[in-house]
Amino acid sequence: MALHQESWFDHAACRGADGSLFYPAESNERPGERARREAKAKEVCAACEVVESCLADALTRNELYGVWGGKNENERRALVRLLSPAELARRNASENNQ
Repeated sequence: MALHQESWFDHAACRGADGSLFYPAESNERPGERARREAKAKEVCAACEVVESCLADALTRNELYGVWGGKNENERRALVRLLSPAELARRNASENNQ
C-alpha cells in the first residue's frame, strides 16, 4: 500500500476545477478568448493559499504551458529572465523544504 505524501497541490484552489480554464481547450484559441480564459484562471489563483508554491514548482519544472501560480507561460518566461540562477535555486530549495 503506497502512502500519500501531501503536497501543495492537495491544497490548491484549482484542484477539481475545469482544466480547460488553465490550458487552452483548442490549439486555435483566439487572443480574446485566451485573455478571458486566463483572467478566470488567475482569479482562481488569486484566492489560492498555495499560489507561491505552485509558481515555484512551475518555474522549477520549466512548465511550458498553461496558467500556474497565477502566471501564464509568457509571464513565467519573463520572470525567469529577471531572476538570477541563485534566486531560482533558493526558491526551489525553500519549496522542497515545505
